[in-house]
Amino acid sequence: MMANAYNLFDERWIPVRWATDATLRVSADLPDRVGLRELLLRSSDIAALAIAEPPAHAALLRILYALTARVTDLDEAGPGDWGDRRLVIWEAGELPEEGIQSYIDKHHGRFHLFDPVGGRPWMQDARLAEQCDAGNTAGVNKLIVTRPSGNNHSWFRHGSDASPDLPSAAEAVLNLLVWHYYGPSGRCSAREVNGVKNASTTAGPLRTALSYHPEGETLFETLLAGLVPPASTVRRSHDLCPWEWEDLPDPDAAPPVPTGPLSRLTACSQHALLLVPDDGNERLVRDAYITWAYRKGRIPRDDDFLIWQISQQGNRYPRPADSRRALWRDLDALLLKEPGGTSRPEPPKVFQYAAEVSEDLRVRALGFEQEGQAKDTQFVDAQTPPILGFVEDKAPRTAEPVARLRQLGEMYGRRLDRAVKRAWAGYVRDAKADPGTWAAEAAARYWPRAETAFWEHFHRLDRTGASRDAGFDRAAARTAFLRLATEAYEDVTASIAHTQRGAKAVSDARIELYGGVRKKK
Repeated sequence: MMANAYNLFDERWIPVRWATDATLRVSADLPDRVGLRELLLRSSDIAALAIAEPPAHAALLRILYALTARVTDLDEAGPGDWGDRRLVIWEAGELPEEGIQSYIDKHHGRFHLFDPVGGRPWMQDARLAEQCDAGNTAGVNKLIVTRPSGNNHSWFRHGSDASPDLPSAAEAVLNLLVWHYYGPSGRCSAREVNGVKNASTTAGPLRTALSYHPEGETLFETLLAGLVPPASTVRRSHDLCPWEWEDLPDPDAAPPVPTGPLSRLTACSQHALLLVPDDGNERLVRDAYITWAYRKGRIPRDDDFLIWQISQQGNRYPRPADSRRALWRDLDALLLKEPGGTSRPEPPKVFQYAAEVSEDLRVRALGFEQEGQAKDTQFVDAQTPPILGFVEDKAPRTAEPVARLRQLGEMYGRRLDRAVKRAWAGYVRDAKADPGTWAAEAAARYWPRAETAFWEHFHRLDRTGASRDAGFDRAAARTAFLRLATEAYEDVTASIAHTQRGAKAVSDARIELYGGVRKKK
């Protein structure tokens, strides 16, 4: 087999979950994996991507948004109204076959995973074979983000850098995307350009961030809902994806600044990679180069799928992924124009336009709890019920109730945290004693049940506009969250409540559930 025979349009490398209707209606093959061609042509039969790693899922969605915009001609604002053109495609129920085939015919050669002849393997830099030390590559254990590499601990599997298990091409390309979007800053493999060697890179554009995506009943709906209209000045001839570049960028020059939504989606990586196929089986990857893409400067961080916040120093930054934080706690920042709060959160731009095609869209949050450099903690993957009908433009009277409901849940969560910490300090009679175990147990008891209570009250809101306050029962919501906080408090402190000193500590700290002792004016 030729080394460039593995083409991402044709090979089945993307895990998918088929829609229930498709399994009943379609007699044709429904494979567990599809290539890009089949995915685009059959997107209305696919329920969703079935990628296990959330950062790979978020990264591939951005690639698919770009391809969707290209094949539908929604990559430019005109001719006519962009929103109306998208609705026409939505009502057609499938992506245009002619547009898909035309794009594949034009760019098929740029989607080879390995391309020793043309020198343009997809989302890679073939120059690394000459500019990096072939005897000191990153290796496949470093490429696959769930594997231990180097001197790191082995938590879920054992592996050896000297004799690694070779990943499949399908696994390798998904992790290639994770590196492009979530790669760390700091030391990397040395790369020599124009006689100067450097071994330091900048973090990827989604590093530490949580990404929010509108999600429909099918992948077709998800991809269309995820498009953001380009500015009237954007031209497809300039707003290019990396595989559409005439030439690879100069690594010694400043990185090119994105000129539109497609380059923002696909061309903001700070890392350069090159996969090396196995000599005996070119469906396996035996090695990988991972290094810096640009020696000077950083591509500005701007993404339409992140909640942007303002730090105390006045800097704009994306809301970080936190595996301990439930998605409903971000809901007002997703639905409201001006959610409020000291960080002044700015909702993801995509939600300004997603509700125009459907009010029955869910929100999918995907991310990677990690630090700016090497430390990766945990994947984050969460989903809401259909909520886009409650976006402020569609149901303005739900704005205040949604914010208030979230604030009540947060408030009693904070009060519970203070209460158990005070009870512990009172019991051990040491204000500096670590109450971490109690605080963690209280949070584990409260937040999942608070999420259930939140959605129960949320779904009772009236979005027809008939009720001035959307039918929000503030007293009932307050009582529900207080009850959950009280139950969690009693469960956590039960082990000491039978002693005199413990009972006093528990009793004294209980007032924190009600806001604590009010200070006299």
